[in-house]
Amino acid sequence: MQRLRPLSEDECYLRCYGQRGSEDTVRVVRPGDPVIVESTAVLTERIRLAFEARFEAREPEAA
Repeated sequence: MQRLRPLSEDECYLRCYGQRGSEDTVRVVRPGDPVIVESTAVLTERIRLAFEARFEAREPEAA
């Protein structure tokens, strides 16, 4: 495949990493900033419940 023109650095970045400034970007949190942090136990339980719900919602496999 032959390109019609070379890509700029910005275009290459967008192709590899997506749009800048989206909700999925990394945020820097400084000490003292108010942050809501779930305990590991609470987060683990939420993940387990979500997994169970998806597992129970799937169709049974043919034997």
